[in-house]
Amino acid sequence: MRAVVLAGGPADDEVAKLQPGAASKAFVRVAGLTLLERVLRGLREAETIDAIRVVAPAQALGHPALASLETRPAGERMVESLRNALEGLDPDAPILATASDVALLSGEVVDAFVREAQTLDADLVYAMVRRETHVARYPELPHTWAPLREGTFCGGGFVLIKPRALPAIFDAVESFGAARKSPLRLARLLGWGTIWRFALRQLSVGYIERRVRALTGIDARALECRHAEAAVNVDRAGDVAAVETLIAGGRTPVS
Repeated sequence: MRAVVLAGGPADDEVAKLQPGAASKAFVRVAGLTLLERVLRGLREAETIDAIRVVAPAQALGHPALASLETRPAGERMVESLRNALEGLDPDAPILATASDVALLSGEVVDAFVREAQTLDADLVYAMVRRETHVARYPELPHTWAPLREGTFCGGGFVLIKPRALPAIFDAVESFGAARKSPLRLARLLGWGTIWRFALRQLSVGYIERRVRALTGIDARALECRHAEAAVNVDRAGDVAAVETLIAGGRTPVS
């Protein structure tokens, strides 16, 4: 399977600003390796991945970490970068799309997700991690949590996606983007049932999957990852020091 790494993003991101000259946070060093190098190492270790394409800012395409890799220029927005990443690929062949800041990614984490996701044969499979799984390993790392009927979860750093699903995804992103400042328009898109279920903490994974299909026509599934490392993203400046401390203390499966 091919993997695509989304290594774009603004140079003024709070993580990117930690290292002068970094084109995006993907090129910031954490414990001696850039975040991008950490993700690439995990992908190369994985038995399920046989090709890698990286989307990065144009000014970073000559970076040593990208030597011998297939590259594409990043877009101004994530959806544009994803479009560039999947351009020209088989529309029906699933691709692993990963963020470039999954700092503790390993081949074991990748293989576990890909193998289970493939059994679902969906258009899109989204990784998520249960709160108890994360807190048991890395309680000091903060997350944004979503309370669902099955438990409390955060999103993982990667998805399995068939390129044919992209047009519907782009349309949905545009619709939600246009409605984000209007609660009424947003409610009409999501459905009042979704909002009430969320407010009452009765929103289930299955209900969300059905709503996504109704709104987009996409067969989208959420897949719980048993590895806490699937959700260790470096989103804040403080995350860099926190991850370095974990690595130095031998508390992580990768060095």
